[in-house]
Order: sequence, then structure tokens, then C-alpha cells
Amino acid sequence: MIKINNVSKEYEKGGVKAVDSLTWEVEDGKITGFIGPNGAGKSTTLKMITGVIFPTQGSITINEIDISAQPIEAKRQFAFVSDTPDNFLKLKGIEYLNFVADIYGVSSHDRKERITTLAERFEMTNALNKTIADLSHGMRQKIMLMGALIHMPPVWILDEPLVGLDPNSAHILKEMMKEHAAKGNTVLFSTHVLEVAEKLCDKIAIINKGKLVYSGTLEHLKEKYSGEDSLENIFLEVVKNV
Repeated sequence: MIKINNVSKEYEKGGVKAVDSLTWEVEDGKITGFIGPNGAGKSTTLKMITGVIFPTQGSITINEIDISAQPIEAKRQFAFVSDTPDNFLKLKGIEYLNFVADIYGVSSHDRKERITTLAERFEMTNALNKTIADLSHGMRQKIMLMGALIHMPPVWILDEPLVGLDPNSAHILKEMMKEHAAKGNTVLFSTHVLEVAEKLCDKIAIINKGKLVYSGTLEHLKEKYSGEDSLENIFLEVVKNV
């Protein structure tokens, strides 16, 4: 579970808050979709959750571990896939995966088994010995996903994870997300594709102008906006009124 308590982020002293007094719980056993317009504070929130940046105020815990006070221990709890796969471009795919496995202390036996399984699921077996720079955007994304999941963490934090994936790989990842949540784990992912969020998510969180304007089930959201029947229409109505 991810718990965010009264978190704000101000990039310049006295300036506008990118995230403003955010209190939110991302539950275990659920797929939570995190949506909002450009500049709403999604990326800033995800960066604070993962310890890339620190909040101006407030606290964030991942499975009861404070990300600011115990960053190493907290980071062992989650997988993070950023919104760009253009990292470690000079490494071969297999070199990158072994590098990440070394960081998390994954044994030789376990990493071999997990790399084989993930490569087969994502149809990447023949690409592992290629340099990441030589791979397509979608194949780079799959390498980053494999690296994030290699230590089998309980919490998945995915920032636009489906961008660039072919339909088959996107379907596989969505099924993996469902499997992970069904085991009582946490899945948080941001997306601009509202149709995907509507079909996939157990809960929806909407952020706008740095404030969390809704967190709950899609069914409850539709009840509040009884005149609308799609998440896209409701989303446009929610952000228009904030």
C-alpha cells in the first residue's frame, strides 16, 4: 500500500505548488489508474512516491516504510517504469537486466529463471543481446518493464507503461497487472488513454492543478455524474469544474 499524507511540492519558494496538500491511499489488491490533464501534477506525484524528488511538506510511505527516511528499504518495495525508455542505451538488454538484478541482490538462479520467463512473455528472447540503442521504442519499453519486475516487488508504479507497446505486448502487460493485483499486491499506473483506465482499473484517482479531485471506484464516479456514461466525458466535466 502507498500512503500519501498532506504532501505538497513547491519548486520555487513562494511559487505555485505543483502538488498541493495531497492525501491519498493506493490500496493493495487493486489496480489504480492515475489520470489528469498535462501539468496537473501526475509526474511530480510519481517522482515523490518513488523518491526521485522530495516533497516540500508531508510524508509518503510504501508498505509502511517512509520513502524520505528509509529510501533504500522503501525502494525495494516497488517497481517503477518511467514515461521514457531511453535509458542505458549503450548496454545490451541482457547486460541491463543483470545490472538491475545485481542492484536488488537477485540470485543467479532466480534472475535466469525470471529473465527467461519475462522474455518469453514479451517476445524479447532474440533481442536480449542487442544494444538498447538499436531497439525500437516499444522494445526498449519492454526491456525497462522486465528490469523493473525482475526483483518481483509487491508494488508496481507505472508511468504511461503502454505507450509504444504493440497490441499483443500491451495485452500481456494488462494481464500481468491483473494477476499482480489479484495476489493482493498494489498496481498504480498513470495513463492518458481513458478507455484503458475505464476497462482495467478497480479505482480511479483524478488530479488537477495539483489537487486530488477524486479517488474511488468508477461506479461511484458515474453515480456522481449520472448524466455521463463514459470516463472520458466524466473526466472532462471534473477538470472543467475545478
